[in-house]
Amino acid sequence: MTKPAAQKRHLPTSPFKAAVTPIPKHFAAGDQVAHDMYGLGRVTETEEGIAALVDFGSARMRILSPYTKMFKL
Repeated sequence: MTKPAAQKRHLPTSPFKAAVTPIPKHFAAGDQVAHDMYGLGRVTETEEGIAALVDFGSARMRILSPYTKMFKL
């Protein structure tokens, strides 16, 4: 069994910049999106903060948050 990755502390004296937390993406029903693996699609339903159901034409996929590979057009 593995432990989840803990966030590393940023020391004030460190010469490196602190890690930036990504801005969460929000999608609504009807939004056109592009996905790195599945291509172009349209959001049909959303589960707020959890997942988005997207129709890619040939398949309907449930894409989980944080939507790293999906972008709004």
